[in-house]
Amino acid sequence: MIRLQKFLSEAGIASRRQGEKLIVAGKITVDGRVVRLLGTKVDPTKNQVAINGKLIKAKAKRFLALNKPPKILCTRQDTHKRATVFDLLPNDFGHLFTVGRLDSDSEGLILLTNDGEFCQAVAHPRHGMPKTYHVTLAKRVDSGALESLTTGLHDDGDLLKAEHAKLLYANNTRSQVELVLEEGKNREIRRMFKVLGYRVLLLQRIAVGPVKLGELPLGKWRVLSRAEITSCLRQADK
Repeated sequence: MIRLQKFLSEAGIASRRQGEKLIVAGKITVDGRVVRLLGTKVDPTKNQVAINGKLIKAKAKRFLALNKPPKILCTRQDTHKRATVFDLLPNDFGHLFTVGRLDSDSEGLILLTNDGEFCQAVAHPRHGMPKTYHVTLAKRVDSGALESLTTGLHDDGDLLKAEHAKLLYANNTRSQVELVLEEGKNREIRRMFKVLGYRVLLLQRIAVGPVKLGELPLGKWRVLSRAEITSCLRQADK
């Protein structure tokens, strides 16, 4: 049993807030009866829910992993008509939404779903879902910088901090660092390295919790396995 407004949201009819307005306005019926009570629960496998007399079919839950290319936005529509991650998906996947975001210049793993509870469990900062990144920089990183990343840096009133930082390789002109973040403030990694005086050449997310980017090609997507979904929810509950 789920709340009626949640069912409307998962079916792609309206957001939960918009669904509440439809319910209060008497636009929704359950088994032929108008329902105006916001706390009403329905069983999608048994109850017939309709809007303005038209039957609503529950959408199958989907869980995707996508390798976002740079210059692609994690938004449904852009006022400047720039490409978004939804342009990389089949047309009938339009009811999905991203689980968190990556900025335009970054690439790598982004999760998409139509399951609000899964999105909340993975994306909300209070659950501390670790996210792993590989960052390529325009010069050699010293040990002091690595230590600063994990002890914390201040920028514009925010404390920016990685849970783990590891040097993957370095030469005189390049270095690559692996970072693990659990909260993820806006453009946090780029801001941390700017404070330290390093220029980011490439920022790639390679994992969200137990879900790994692996060999997924840039711009392609795949369906999450049941084990990955279960592992994400289990990790969020810790």
